[in-house]
Amino acid sequence: MASELDSSYDEVFKRVYGLDEEGNDGQPKVKHSIKEPDEAERDRGYLGYLSPEQKAQVHQLRLMLEAEKYDQRLDTPTLLRFLRARKFDVNASKQMFIECEKWRKEAMLDALVPTWDYVEKDKMAQYYPQYYHKTDKDGRPIYVEKLGAINLTEMRKITTDERMLGNLAVEYEKCADPRFPACSRKFGHVVETCCTIMDLDNVGIRSASQVYEYIKQASNISQNYYPERLGKLYIINAPWGFSYVWSVVKGWLDPVTVKKIHILGSDYSKELLKQIDASNLPKEYGGTCQCGGEKDACRRSDAGPWNEEPWKRPAWWEAAEEKEKALETLKGTAKDPAVTQKTADAAGSS
Repeated sequence: MASELDSSYDEVFKRVYGLDEEGNDGQPKVKHSIKEPDEAERDRGYLGYLSPEQKAQVHQLRLMLEAEKYDQRLDTPTLLRFLRARKFDVNASKQMFIECEKWRKEAMLDALVPTWDYVEKDKMAQYYPQYYHKTDKDGRPIYVEKLGAINLTEMRKITTDERMLGNLAVEYEKCADPRFPACSRKFGHVVETCCTIMDLDNVGIRSASQVYEYIKQASNISQNYYPERLGKLYIINAPWGFSYVWSVVKGWLDPVTVKKIHILGSDYSKELLKQIDASNLPKEYGGTCQCGGEKDACRRSDAGPWNEEPWKRPAWWEAAEEKEKALETLKGTAKDPAVTQKTADAAGSS
């Protein structure tokens, strides 16, 4: 099957993912496609499974964006995510892409990633533990977030809403490089989504409104600017009354996304282990992984192919020249690390 990665914009994607590297058998180490989708998903427009019409729509979208002077992030996998998010309505996909680029520019995201230092991370973990940890059986990075301790009043004493959401965006960028490429190299096919465990243990009526407020802000970023990054979502320890909250949250989500979401109570381990090997699932969720056994070891480890030989490779944002360029871009702005560091130090001493 001919590769669908035939645009000049796809060369960087192929290099980062290692798609043109050959194994000992002379075959590509990584297939130019995602893992074969389910029958119901096959026609949605995934890399390696495109119809002639879908290929033409990718080309059309790229030409339309080039005409608007865009020349970044026009690789085929990225355009496919925006097209799927808008059911291959090219005009709607174009508008979504443009709005995303506008947000990226306003957030100065390309300069933020190489310079980002979330020094308040450990303090924030008291109220909102969140981390990436190993992979599921399909090669997706596992993302765990625990919402039961969320207290926005206390969190805002440590940091700002802008930095909380900025950290969310930076972590999405770090999924694109190095997490997804490393997982792709290990599993032999393109990986472009995450498997998320959202733990609602201890979320009660008093904290529900704050959880609702944060999730609404976070879902706006994920759905509008990082479409099609969710592979599976397991909502566990769903409390009494969650059905009402879920009925509201569903209204913000695309029906395709809703199908990826599994609502589980306290008896969730069996379902998680169908998707995640026990050795990759933290012990507190029914697996065997303890990452050395110390408290919070799995959260602190950042274990996964992105930190394992031979799969890990330096990300684009780790290059010294990228950091120098980013620092120059941010100099004198509200996002200048020299300014944000003072803010973080002040919060840390309070």
